[in-house]
Amino acid sequence: MSLFDFWSLIIDNLARRKARVALTAVGVVIGTASVILLVSLGIGLQKDATERLGGGSNLTLIQVWPNYEGPPSADGSIVPSQLLTDDTVAQIQSMPGVAAVVPWDGFRGWGFLTVGRLEGGGGLYGYGTADLADIGVKVDQGTSRLDRGTIVLGGMMAQNFYDPSKPMDGPTQPPDLLDKQITLVLVKWSEDGTEVRKKVPLRVAGILAPGMNDTDWSMYVNLDDMNRYNAWFNGKPINHDKEGYNGLMVRANDIDVVVDLSDRIIDMGYQAWTMAEAVQSVSSFYTVMQVLLGSIGAIALLVAAIGIANTMAMAILERTREIGLMKAVGATNRDVLTVFLGEAAGIGFLGGVGGVIVGWALGQVLNVIALAYLAGQAASMGTPPPTTAVATPTWLPIFAVVFSTVIGFLSGLYPALNAATLAPVEALKYEKRRHAGSDRWGRTWR
Repeated sequence: MSLFDFWSLIIDNLARRKARVALTAVGVVIGTASVILLVSLGIGLQKDATERLGGGSNLTLIQVWPNYEGPPSADGSIVPSQLLTDDTVAQIQSMPGVAAVVPWDGFRGWGFLTVGRLEGGGGLYGYGTADLADIGVKVDQGTSRLDRGTIVLGGMMAQNFYDPSKPMDGPTQPPDLLDKQITLVLVKWSEDGTEVRKKVPLRVAGILAPGMNDTDWSMYVNLDDMNRYNAWFNGKPINHDKEGYNGLMVRANDIDVVVDLSDRIIDMGYQAWTMAEAVQSVSSFYTVMQVLLGSIGAIALLVAAIGIANTMAMAILERTREIGLMKAVGATNRDVLTVFLGEAAGIGFLGGVGGVIVGWALGQVLNVIALAYLAGQAASMGTPPPTTAVATPTWLPIFAVVFSTVIGFLSGLYPALNAATLAPVEALKYEKRRHAGSDRWGRTWR
């Protein structure tokens, strides 16, 4: 029997029992659709979480801080046991795989911005680089360059302004800040408790893209400008060799060396953290979630497998005479086995294709509904909306169809083996006895 004859026979046999095949395939459709929908949901959640974690950040970056594990000083303050100095910058810069080391300092007092009658504030930081792109942030408007006399604002800073004459009104309409002259007000207190202010005119050079992290509510200036601000606050010039930097941003040449560099920096006695480690942890969590969600769908497929096995067993009972005739005209056990396994796998394949279509369609509907709901929640909290809720990668439908086909194949294996091992004469006798009112063993049932 040729391959074409096999396929023709399998298709004809399935077509003869359309209703039974359709009802059996429904179980496979439900199981496959469940796998597609649930796994796509897990992948979508993972994608959104990793994008949010990595938003505004570069996975090749390592954040470094001084080590604060030493005992407190006499006044109770925590003094770093390992400072980040210019020597530290040089040591880390010399490590293989390091592309850049950017020191940064925060303002040691309190500072806020004024635009007309409005005031707004956030963390004020000075970075030792000409362009914030070196630390992985992305600009939304203007430029990320830190020229003297300019300031770059986080993506949500404009929403943090209010009218101090109407404090109960809360935030106002976000002002247009790009390329505007604003005033940075620095605040400190004298020994007698008197408030002292210093006003610094600055131009807003750029506004960063929202990243769902600390950059959204931060203000950035050139490190030289920050040194002057801190010198005013302290009443003396800043000596980083004695006082150290607040932190360093280390950029690796490749993401593959990030973890190793982080470990080496920790071995030097500093604290280090990288977004790549956080993303890796989140990805591992959602991978486990995908397996659990996929297992729920697989249970439905296993139930469908029982239905396929039952359908094939009934088909063999109904076609015993047909099996006998096939063998009488020369069909081998292998031929019979192939036909029935092909029918079982065909039911699994048809159910898999249908399940992929249904699961994908339901996923699209769920994605639209979820994004609309989450967008409303994000707008109420002043955060960027998610971009993905349900994501179906190309490999998932292919895997689902192959898996459902294999399930059908395995479900039909035992009934097909029984059909293949029927003796031709016994099969014909059984059919004759069945029509005469007796079962296979000659027992009268009518």
